[in-house]
Amino acid sequence: MLKNFWWQKKWKRFIPDGMKLDILVLAAHPDDAEISCGGTVARQISFGHKVGVIDLTRGELGTRGTAMIRDEEAALSSKILGLSIRESLRLRDGFFENSERDQLKVIEAIRKYRPELILTNAIHDRHPDHGRASDLVYQSCFLSGLSKVETLENGKPQPSWRPKAVYHFIQSQYIKPDFVVDVSEFWEKKLEALRAFKSQFYDPQSKEPETFISNPGFMKLIEARGHEMGYAIGAKYGEGFTVRNWIGIDNLFHLK
Repeated sequence: MLKNFWWQKKWKRFIPDGMKLDILVLAAHPDDAEISCGGTVARQISFGHKVGVIDLTRGELGTRGTAMIRDEEAALSSKILGLSIRESLRLRDGFFENSERDQLKVIEAIRKYRPELILTNAIHDRHPDHGRASDLVYQSCFLSGLSKVETLENGKPQPSWRPKAVYHFIQSQYIKPDFVVDVSEFWEKKLEALRAFKSQFYDPQSKEPETFISNPGFMKLIEARGHEMGYAIGAKYGEGFTVRNWIGIDNLFHLK
């Protein structure tokens, strides 16, 4: 059950105090998470993990739809995936910065939900917001672990918290992955969540201007990329991620 809709303050009373997430996705725009790691999110939720998404912006500069429409689409997608929470930091779409002001907002979110892992935008991509979000989130994760960086929640100091790892998903531009998650069983769930963003993707009935992602070829790219990543690990569909720090393992037989 979705715990929070950011555009209705009354819903905040339904957020349990001290809710801890296993995985938090911090993404520049609504639908970034679904496009790039929707299958991974659905898979981890199937394992019983608590997963949430925080969109940095409402995607208000998008050519198609409106911020309110995208709010509603994000809420529907969240229910489909089974997210524990979804919020928006309401940073300025297109103009947020890797600055102290915006870092503190991200740090507050990280400390609020204390995730073990964070998934975030590609380290570079066609859309400049994606690479900038990647840097903003990565640096904020480090700063969140410093006790002398002070943030408040409900007027009270937040304890420091640093996630164990930050993984970057792959978006429009191809980046060689450092690891690939088998999402074959959850591919249809991913597509269902994507289709919730009706205003953003191909709709033959829409009268709005065509965009990079509303072109019918974009969904073919998503399908082809999923096949490419999956085939490389002997699966039907996969989602790739990159890391900035080395990954350690305990058992070679846990690798596919």
